[in-house]
Amino acid sequence: MATAHSRAAARLMIAPAVILLLGWMVVPLSMTIYFSFLRYNLLMPGTEEFIGFLNYRFFLTDPAFFEALTNTLLLVGGVLLITTVGGVALALLLDQPFWGQGIVRILVIAPFFVMPTVSALVWKNMFMNPVNGLFAWMAKVVGLEPFDFLAHAPLFSIILIVAWQWLPFATLILLTAFQSLDQEQLEAAEMDGAGFGSRFVWIMLPHLARAITVVILIQTIFILSVFAEILVTTNGGPGYASTNITYLVYAQSLLQFDVGGGSAGGIVAVILANIVAIFLMRMIGKNLDA
Repeated sequence: MATAHSRAAARLMIAPAVILLLGWMVVPLSMTIYFSFLRYNLLMPGTEEFIGFLNYRFFLTDPAFFEALTNTLLLVGGVLLITTVGGVALALLLDQPFWGQGIVRILVIAPFFVMPTVSALVWKNMFMNPVNGLFAWMAKVVGLEPFDFLAHAPLFSIILIVAWQWLPFATLILLTAFQSLDQEQLEAAEMDGAGFGSRFVWIMLPHLARAITVVILIQTIFILSVFAEILVTTNGGPGYASTNITYLVYAQSLLQFDVGGGSAGGIVAVILANIVAIFLMRMIGKNLDA
């Protein structure tokens, strides 16, 4: 009886949080699913009509969808490559003892706390501006013509901005993994004549495997929904050159006022994100069991 009473009390205590969470998630998702089956345009109120899966067919057969899907995959892959390789390098550097180590660590981690909109504006106006930006000034110093990154390499520019934001996160996780590495093992390998390259490949990298998989999983989930950086810098252009799935759904819903089509795109984006998350979770589970 006491056990049953304590379980009932526990359920009662967590019920408000569960109800709030369900309301926060289930109600918007249900409304999105409902709207995705309607022909619903904000410019034509009162003309809503049930059309079944037609919105999904239009969204999935739109050439812009395939370009946005490609851009999304390139964005995720590019950011993961930069942050993983750069995170390992920075973590290895910050793990070495040197004067001012604490201050340097704080400075390295600081970009992660900058809002995406603010960091995108900083990169757009202070670094990538083809007239007054830092990169343009550096090009002029060495006698080169300034390059307009956002106009001629928009997706690469977005990758740089997002990677700059997420590099501190990867560095922090990997630095923690480095600090948990058994130093006696490294010293023994060094005494046996193993060079730095051998110690890094055969001791450090295997030790970092779990941390790297965690970094990849968490970053992938968030990078799939990158939006503010694109809105502030390129607006998805030129054309669809820097449009990802998230921005395409936004454009469909709020720029073209097609709530039905945008809702269908949102459901497609949720399904794709869940497929990627399940795949990564299984990959991480196999890695953790190994």
